[in-house]
Amino acid sequence: MSDQIKFIVDNLNKEPFRKNYNLITFDSLEPMQLLQVLNDVLAEIDPKQVVDIREEMPEQTAKRMLSLLGILKYKPPGNATDMSTFRQGLVIGSKPVIYPVLHWLLQRTNELKKRAYLARFLIKLEVPSEFLQDETVADTNKQYEELMEAFKTLHKECEQLKASGFSTAEIRRDISAMEEEKDQLIKRVERLKKRVETVQNHQRMLKIARQLRVEKEREEFLAQQKQEQKNQLFHAVQRLQRIQNQLKSMRHAAADAKPESLMKRLEEEIKFNSYMVTEKFPKELENKKKESHFLQKVVSEPAMGHSDLLELESKINEINKQINQLIEKKMMRNEPIEGKLSLYRQQASIISRKKEAKAEELQEAKEKLANLEREVSVKTNQTREFDGTEVLKGDEFKRYVSKLRSKSTVFKKKHQIIAEFKAEFGLLQRTEELLKQRHENIQHQLQTIEEKKGVSGYSYTQEELERVSALKSEVDEMKGRTLDDMSEMVKKLNSLVSEKKSALAPVIKELRQLRQKCQELTQECDEKKSQYDSCAAGLESNRSKLEQEVRGLREECLQEESRYHYTNCMIKNLEVQLRRATDEMKAYVSADQQEKRKAIREQYTKNIAEQENLGKKLREKQKAVRESHGPNMKQAKMWRDFEQLMECKKQCFLKQQSQTSIGQVIQEGGEDRLIL
Repeated sequence: MSDQIKFIVDNLNKEPFRKNYNLITFDSLEPMQLLQVLNDVLAEIDPKQVVDIREEMPEQTAKRMLSLLGILKYKPPGNATDMSTFRQGLVIGSKPVIYPVLHWLLQRTNELKKRAYLARFLIKLEVPSEFLQDETVADTNKQYEELMEAFKTLHKECEQLKASGFSTAEIRRDISAMEEEKDQLIKRVERLKKRVETVQNHQRMLKIARQLRVEKEREEFLAQQKQEQKNQLFHAVQRLQRIQNQLKSMRHAAADAKPESLMKRLEEEIKFNSYMVTEKFPKELENKKKESHFLQKVVSEPAMGHSDLLELESKINEINKQINQLIEKKMMRNEPIEGKLSLYRQQASIISRKKEAKAEELQEAKEKLANLEREVSVKTNQTREFDGTEVLKGDEFKRYVSKLRSKSTVFKKKHQIIAEFKAEFGLLQRTEELLKQRHENIQHQLQTIEEKKGVSGYSYTQEELERVSALKSEVDEMKGRTLDDMSEMVKKLNSLVSEKKSALAPVIKELRQLRQKCQELTQECDEKKSQYDSCAAGLESNRSKLEQEVRGLREECLQEESRYHYTNCMIKNLEVQLRRATDEMKAYVSADQQEKRKAIREQYTKNIAEQENLGKKLREKQKAVRESHGPNMKQAKMWRDFEQLMECKKQCFLKQQSQTSIGQVIQEGGEDRLIL
């Protein structure tokens, strides 16, 4: 809790709130001030919430905050029964309720700003169906939905552009850099053109270079196509092997399975499912209905204050006292039969609770198993897509584990050797540091002694002189050696040049003749190449025609094959129908009454006769109802009139009892007459 409050205070002291709180001042805030802080944070997320809560009713404040928290998808801690306490705590400004809300809001302010902004445009207004019958309202609602979808697409594009990291300044810099590169390339091309124009047959050479480039690109494309086809073939072979392995495993499982085990497994599943349907799910449904009824009741009630809470607490205490008194009375009675029954009831309740717990554990285990199977399938698909290999199973996995263990032992040994080397290196490094420190101390002592003797810097100058003299002697030796080597090299080169000249004289003569032959052969090669290009073009056109013909024949073959399978299926269907017809004829013609009853015709005739009898009975019933309808309606009307008459008499009698006698009632012949 202290970390939570510290996080809230730190964020409230930053931009844009600037509250200047510390832990003590923030913890000592009144409920109204705490609600105002919460409202300020919500106003930063949604500017519509800028309200002074002192000028607003507590119910309106709670309703407004709850609606915004619902839009922001805030989930209060606890279950559904805690929602009423959360609502009441929000009304009265309770710290245990508001602190978690502030912590959650300040953790993800930018994300919630975006969600609140989108909620203004994406929360759909529900229009009743009776209003949508109007064409104008329906068209307006349709336009509203289209605009909402357009807003979604535009917002997604805007977010993608923001996430791409491109800015206008960067794009402009890139465009200017590309324009400069373009100008440089144009200048370079112009220079190369000027160079090439001096060469003989430059147009022809450019054409040949262009053709060479096109052929190279085509060769790369064909090589890429070949590689793709090889990969597809490899994946297809692996898929075939995988499917064959699955088929083998399924056949093996089907061969090992026995009907008794299958029936036993199915019976267990049926028992479990029947228990879930008949006992567990109805109880859960009843509990959910009770919870929803309770929540509706809580929602329908007005907002509760502190006095209402105190009254509820006092009522709860009184009810608890009454319950305790009843329990004490029951224990004082201590009936033996009730005691025995209570034991059995306790045992039954314990067993039922255990049963429910085991059913829940089984359900959770099944869900976990299904989730794990889905994860395994996803992971296997990912591994197949990644490198096209199967997941190791069984003996292969054991061999892989044994190899991995051997490699891990080798790795541990190497790691140990490296650790020893590192330790030795640390020791050597430390000795080096100690020797350097000792050398520095000795140098410092030597400098102090030289300063005392008045010859400071003597050792340094002596070392420098020795080093310079050593370098000078080395340079002098190198100069002497280089001069001797250079003179010998010049002599050797002169002799080699003269020898090569004498040796190359006949070769140069032969080279001139070969150059003439090369020109003739290049001309002949160009002619042959043009013939080859024309022949290759003709063969290419023939090959494309043949490929089209082969493609058409393959399509025809596939169509014929599908037609063949279709006709086979139709023939099998007709054979089944013919077999059923022959069975029907045999059953109809046979002398055995039992067989005749099995025939479909007999069954249909029996059903038709039953339906005709039922229709005849219903028609007779309809006729009787029609005939008795008029008298029955007349009799019902007479009873209603009689009831009205008796009610009128009752009213008159009551009025006569309540008022003074105005006239005289005479009864004659079963009739009452009033004489005024």
